[in-house]
Amino acid sequence: MKKISYLLIIVLCIGILHSCSDEFLNVPNNENLTDSSFWQTEEHALQALTATYGAMHSASGSKWAFFEEVYTAMAYRADDVTNNTAETYSRSLASFSNTTEDTGPYNIWQSSYAGIGRANQIIQRIPEMEALSQENKNTIVAEAKFLRALYYFWLVTGFENVPLVTTYETELDRLFVSQVTPDKIWEQIEKDLAEAEPNLLTEHSSEWKGRATQGAAKALLGKAYLFQEKWSQAEVKLGEVTGMGYSLLTNYADNFNGAAENGNESIFEIQFSGDRANGNDERQVFNFQVSPYAFGGWELFYPSDWLVEEMKTDLTTGGEISERVYESIFFDDPNSEMYSRDADAVIAYSAVSGDLNHPKYFKKYAFNQDVSFYNGTNIALIRYADVLLMYAEALNENGKTDQAIVEINKVRERGKAAPLGTMTQSQLRDQIRHHERPVELAMEFGIRWFDLYRWQRGSTATESIKTTLENHNKPFAENFQDKHILYPIPLQEININTNLKPNPGW
Repeated sequence: MKKISYLLIIVLCIGILHSCSDEFLNVPNNENLTDSSFWQTEEHALQALTATYGAMHSASGSKWAFFEEVYTAMAYRADDVTNNTAETYSRSLASFSNTTEDTGPYNIWQSSYAGIGRANQIIQRIPEMEALSQENKNTIVAEAKFLRALYYFWLVTGFENVPLVTTYETELDRLFVSQVTPDKIWEQIEKDLAEAEPNLLTEHSSEWKGRATQGAAKALLGKAYLFQEKWSQAEVKLGEVTGMGYSLLTNYADNFNGAAENGNESIFEIQFSGDRANGNDERQVFNFQVSPYAFGGWELFYPSDWLVEEMKTDLTTGGEISERVYESIFFDDPNSEMYSRDADAVIAYSAVSGDLNHPKYFKKYAFNQDVSFYNGTNIALIRYADVLLMYAEALNENGKTDQAIVEINKVRERGKAAPLGTMTQSQLRDQIRHHERPVELAMEFGIRWFDLYRWQRGSTATESIKTTLENHNKPFAENFQDKHILYPIPLQEININTNLKPNPGW
């Protein structure tokens, strides 16, 4: 997928240009694509698909908006992350003092609907294109449906009450639609993924690695079932993924350093190429943002005190801290090391402790191969370890606790943590929620907060987000109110579309 620039074009929302009255100005400009001149060739179809994937980078395609708006808005409310309060990005979300005008939720809304709008056009226009074989049409439409489901997944878990738009409209009176109930969005997500799955490829050729596959559709559908507590369906669908040939990487760190992009553990990743040729800028900024000031980074956020203490309990059979912990965080420990600006070197915590402004840092994505600190390392959205943990959770909720422990131990073994022994269903539920998932998946894109969200919103075995945040000493947990379970519907959108209603409490 890195063959295609995510920043190629934003051609999908253009209208037909107004013609000028002077005859000589009415000569068509073949350099400008219109709705009638586009949708003609296979290249056009792939450009449209690229733009649909590109909404994951933010509606604008900016590497800064992707991290400082979208990522921080998804991550900062959770108990595994503490933001640097000297920085403004999503600071109000982290302290549960945000308003309807905060830009983070607005960027998630914009990016999601930009992706949905582009997917809708593909789903409508690709079947009419004569330049494509039926097989290519089916595959591209299936990828668009997968992406539409992903963007709606972000919306329904973030805002719940959102408009459901499945056609591309240009008439003004059809653009201002009302919200639907969350169950309607979940129905659409399930429908899109079920329809996409059989027409997606199980694997793409090397030049197209990173495009959505059957495994990605199965995994996202299993995750959608999990969020709705449809345990039996989740067990079946996630179980199908475990039989598709995915495997855990031998080296845990290779999930975050670019060494195994789109590899055996990858289910679906946001693609970055690092390309800066011809005005492109296809880099991401995670390692710049996560690295300490002492290493030339911005240290925008840190692992929380609770997370670090929980990670210290993730031990090998010999009683030492596990490898996955040492590859996740940089902290005051004789075996803790951080990547330096020399990609082949690491620096011990003890060697730089006097230069650090904070006692602990994340190590994931801190690996750097570019002295400018921006790089082209992909960001995982779903990896196989996450699937195994979700599968284990479904098994446990279905009363198959012993089988669930087997799946969890696969993940623990790879990270060099000692295997779990016998547990009750309740004990394993707590182990999954507040050890296995945060230790394995800490700070990863859109995971921890939305786990907390689903465990409160679920109809069975629920737990209070506020109680969890307080128990884990989350700063400003006392400010948390029920309204903070959801993002507010952005005021900018309500001002444009008067059919939108605020979320409760906002």
